[in-house]
Amino acid sequence: MTAEPHKKPGLETLRAAISRLEGHTSRKRATLPFGVRDIDRKLPGGGLTLGTLHEVAGGGNDALNAAAAARFAAGIAARTKGQVLWIVTVADLFAPALQQAGLAASRVLFVEAGTDRDVLACFEEGLRHPGLGAVVAEVGRLTMTASRRLQLAAESGGGIGLALRRWRRQTDAADFGQPTASTTRWRVSLLPSAPLPVAGVGDSRWLLELIRTRSGESADFEVEARHGQSKLRLAGASDRPATDTADHVDLAASMGDRPTSPRAGRRRASA
Repeated sequence: MTAEPHKKPGLETLRAAISRLEGHTSRKRATLPFGVRDIDRKLPGGGLTLGTLHEVAGGGNDALNAAAAARFAAGIAARTKGQVLWIVTVADLFAPALQQAGLAASRVLFVEAGTDRDVLACFEEGLRHPGLGAVVAEVGRLTMTASRRLQLAAESGGGIGLALRRWRRQTDAADFGQPTASTTRWRVSLLPSAPLPVAGVGDSRWLLELIRTRSGESADFEVEARHGQSKLRLAGASDRPATDTADHVDLAASMGDRPTSPRAGRRRASA
């Protein structure tokens, strides 16, 4: 009888430590589905993994694409449970637009941080808090070291971290191509809205690019974001009866069209 090969002591421990530093974990985590079959099936687990870091950027350096990316992030945050922490460096976030994405003002805590360094510090601290459903932070430069710290913080807190990549200069946007520890990376670009039978403004239509996903493939989707709803629908998809669960992709957020309570003030903190 031959002896089993001897394993080096501590090898599995070392592998687990390296995997954790890279943002991997063997523990199965809950996911947050988009509610759109074609998108969810491209994501491991059928949705965005909770307790992890994700990146979102606009398809251009202009204000319109940046607003589309912010609304996309707000729609994700709206589907989580608990309060949402939103960190900015410039106070130009339009709160009614968050309401249009299904994110009620009463759920959002705003933090104005003076520098990118302060944003990352608040981002990490917020992700460690177990009472927050999501933490959204406008981030310019995001290094691998910083993203690993954010990933570890998200794992400990259990909420979803959304790094909303925003640059003041077009040349800074090249940082978006650098590797990070984020689980997914998205880019949102504006498309012309579908024509209406009468004069008016149609639903927002985006090119949604899944640039990177861990253990998955990249993909592109044309989607529509309807007023007052946190969930997307595939562009051009027809409405289905609610009983047709296989194809039904247009689901409204429960708070989407309700008026904000007069007592729900905008809370703001400074860092």
